[in-house]
Amino acid sequence: MTLYIDPPNWPGHGRMWSHLVSDASFEELHSFAERLGAPPRAFDGDHYDWPSHRYEDAVAAGAVEVSSKEIVRLLKAAGLRRPKRRGAAA
Repeated sequence: MTLYIDPPNWPGHGRMWSHLVSDASFEELHSFAERLGAPPRAFDGDHYDWPSHRYEDAVAAGAVEVSSKEIVRLLKAAGLRRPKRRGAAA
């Protein structure tokens, strides 16, 4: 089981965020995130938004540190990438 996390470089809601992903399955990702206490609302289609103050928790639990570009590459290679739809009609 390998999970990956990128550096907390993404601003939002007054803090910085990382992306936590699996290169195997969403089940693996959800299980890992649940063990770390992530709320279900933190799941964003193909990754968990992970707050910077919890970054070391994820790494200590086994998440591998990679670049943001590598996160996208891993998701695409695993067939797990789910791009957000932009400009969808209301």
